[in-house]
Amino acid sequence: MPKVAYSEAEKAQVREALLTKGLELLAKQGIQHTTVEQIYKAVGISRTFFYSFFPTKESLIIEALYLQQPRVLVYAQKLMDAPSLSWREAVTQFLYACCYGEKNGIREPHGIYHFLIACHERVYPPGTCRNSGILSEAYRAFREKQIRLFGNILECFGIGADCARVGLFTNISLMAMIVRRAIPETMPLFVPEAADETVAFQIKAIVDFLE
Repeated sequence: MPKVAYSEAEKAQVREALLTKGLELLAKQGIQHTTVEQIYKAVGISRTFFYSFFPTKESLIIEALYLQQPRVLVYAQKLMDAPSLSWREAVTQFLYACCYGEKNGIREPHGIYHFLIACHERVYPPGTCRNSGILSEAYRAFREKQIRLFGNILECFGIGADCARVGLFTNISLMAMIVRRAIPETMPLFVPEAADETVAFQIKAIVDFLE
């Protein structure tokens, strides 16, 4: 039976456990196949107690994503500092890790950016009418933090993060990750046998652009 009374310290531990378990399930199963019930049962609390921390599954997703962003930057910096890698090799390896996953610092099996793409399935612009979509305030906060993340990545690469460059880098990077994730499930007209070659072409184009 779930515990009835919790101290503030215990509540903080429960919140952290919800984020950790939620992220684990989301990375493994995807957003659509992960339920609130799976998350709170894995932590051992009630549905009502879960909603005292997060009003929606989407609010947990967004916070979990925010917590993962520092790992992305640590991984990028680690590659840039590696003496065995050239600048081009480090940036290329980072982008491949984003698309395919990397054991050293990037959550398996999808990679942190793959998780970010999954979050985009439920992030809708202000004014969009979809059930269970993130509210416009949360959407704006998400966009601001995402732009800041991609700007910080560029700075790790030693590149000035002006608005135009960050916006283009964000879009072209996400395009490569979307192609890797969506073919053939949600892009059936694309050729699945050429998905990896397509991603390789896109990553090379991104690195050429940055260089």
